Amino acid sequence: MKVGDCVEVSRTFNTEDLHDYAKLSGHEASAGRVPEPLIGALFSYLLGVKLPGMGTMYLKQETRYLLDARIGESLTAQVTITRLRPDKNLADLSTTCRGADGRFIASGRALVYTRDVASNQGPRA
Repeated sequence: MKVGDCVEVSRTFNTEDLHDYAKLSGHEASAGRVPEPLIGALFSYLLGVKLPGMGTMYLKQETRYLLDARIGESLTAQVTITRLRPDKNLADLSTTCRGADGRFIASGRALVYTRDVASNQGPRA
């Protein structure tokens, strides 16, 4: 891993996803709008599976939701390493989500623990 490394994922949420979200959370989603926790889940996926990867532990995340994401719209979430702290096994990352037209839906940052930020070995047991 190095500063500047970046991964992204694109996802389109549909009405069935909203029904599933409502069943799981007990909260009805606003009509035509992707619930914020589903957008946040895109960041969780990227951090836990792609960069830094399996075994990554969240320590802190802050996200500002700037605009509504629309059902049926392709959303692209991205995480980028902004700082590595090998002495503490920490990585700081910026997080963004854009709509199909390029507008910022969400923006923020995450702090994660990973075993060896120099070799991306994952967290210590």
